[in-house]
Amino acid sequence: MYQRLKDLREDKDLTQQNLADLLNVNQTTYSRYESGALDIPNTSLIKLAHFYNTSVDYLLGLTNNKESYR
Repeated sequence: MYQRLKDLREDKDLTQQNLADLLNVNQTTYSRYESGALDIPNTSLIKLAHFYNTSVDYLLGLTNNKESYR
């Protein structure tokens, strides 16, 4: 899961600070989300899924299908 978050962020040439701003957390907190040191709240997972136009299942590694649910 954590590698997917990093890969999606890097594919869009975004910084951890960009995503931290989106989630209204500080950069250190987002870094801990991305490294797996801190669990990501459900509301943040949903925001990330919408932002990346994918599903929470994809972010969690439950599917390899990047497409969002309709």
